[in-house]
Amino acid sequence: MSSLADDGKLISIVIPVFNCERYLSDAIESVLRQSYKPIEIVVVDDGSTDRSAEIAKSFDPLVTYVSQSHCGIAATRNKGISISRGSFFAFLDADDVWTEKKLLLQMEVLKANPDVDAVFGHVRQFISPDRIAESGGTIRIPHEVMAGYIPSTMLIRKESFFRIGFFGDTWQVGEFIDWYLRAKEKGLKSILLNEIVLKRRIHDNNTGLRKRANRTDYVKILKLSLDRQRQKQQSGNGIRDERV
Repeated sequence: MSSLADDGKLISIVIPVFNCERYLSDAIESVLRQSYKPIEIVVVDDGSTDRSAEIAKSFDPLVTYVSQSHCGIAATRNKGISISRGSFFAFLDADDVWTEKKLLLQMEVLKANPDVDAVFGHVRQFISPDRIAESGGTIRIPHEVMAGYIPSTMLIRKESFFRIGFFGDTWQVGEFIDWYLRAKEKGLKSILLNEIVLKRRIHDNNTGLRKRANRTDYVKILKLSLDRQRQKQQSGNGIRDERV
C-alpha cells in the first residue's frame, strides 16, 4: 500500500448510473482495484429500470447506493457530491473503467503541488466486447491515446470543486464543458498526466450517441462562456453593458 494512504485523505468517487446493468460491475470493480486507499464509492441511480440497483447493492458495504427519479447526469453527479465525505472528488461513468494506479498517480501530483486544484489524465477508447459480437467486428475507433479533459479522468480537491460550483443541470449534453469553462474562467489550475488513467467504452448507448439532437447545447454553452468573458472585460474597463 502506498504511503499516501497513510495520510488518511479520503477520496469520494461518484458513479452516476442509468440503465447500465451490462457494465456497472466492471466500473465498480475498477475502483475497488485502485492502488490508493482510502476511498468511498457512491453510486447514484438516476431512475434505472433495469438491474442497475441490484448490481450496485450487491457491493454493499463497499458501495453507498442512493436513487432518485430520472433527472439527468449532471443532477445525478450533484446528488453524489452532496452526500460525499471525502476531501477529494473523482467521477466515473458507469460504462467506463479506471486503470489501477489512476488515483495513486493523481494524488502524488496533488500532494507535491499544493497550488494545483485538479489532475486529469489520458484516455484509451475500446469497443465493448458485447458490441463487437453484435456488430460482427465492423466497428472502428481511433487507436490514438487522447488527452482526457472529462469527468472520469479528473481528481479534484473538494474546496476547488466548490469554488467553481455544481454541474449545471439544465444541459442535456455538455454539462462538463460548461463546468470546465467556468473553472478556467475562475483560474482553476490543473495538470494533465501523460499516463492512461481511463479506458472509455464505446457502445450503442453512449450518451453522445443517445442525445445527438441536443448537440446545440454545445453552442449555447460556448456562447455563455464568451458572454461572461466579455462582461468581465467590460467591467474591468469600467464599461457597463446596458442591454436588457
